[in-house]
Amino acid sequence: MDPVYKIFRAEEWALFEAAGETAGAPIDHADGFIHLSSATQVAETAARHFAGEDGLMLLAIAAEDLTWEPSRGGALFPHLYRMLRAADVLWAKPLPRRDGGHVFDGLV
Repeated sequence: MDPVYKIFRAEEWALFEAAGETAGAPIDHADGFIHLSSATQVAETAARHFAGEDGLMLLAIAAEDLTWEPSRGGALFPHLYRMLRAADVLWAKPLPRRDGGHVFDGLV
C-alpha cells in the first residue's frame, strides 16, 4: 500500500510528538476526521492550505483503515476516522520552501 501524507505546522507536530497520537489539526477537529493527501495531491494541499508558511513537517502515513471520499471537484482524498498514532508514521521530514512554494523533490 502506498503511503499517504499529512502536513503539520510546527506546534501541531510538537503536540503529536509529545502525546504519541493526535486528532489532527483544527480543521480535522472541526470536520471530524483527519485530512490526508495522496502523493499526487499533497503539493496542491500545501499550496492551498499552507501557502507562505515555513516550519512545516511532512509525514508519510501507512494506515490501512482509510476512507476515500470526494473533495475538490470530485477527486478522492484519504480520510482517517480515528486518532493518528505515532505507529502510523513511516517518516516525518521538514517541508522546505523555496521561491514562494514548498519543495517536495525527493519526499514523495
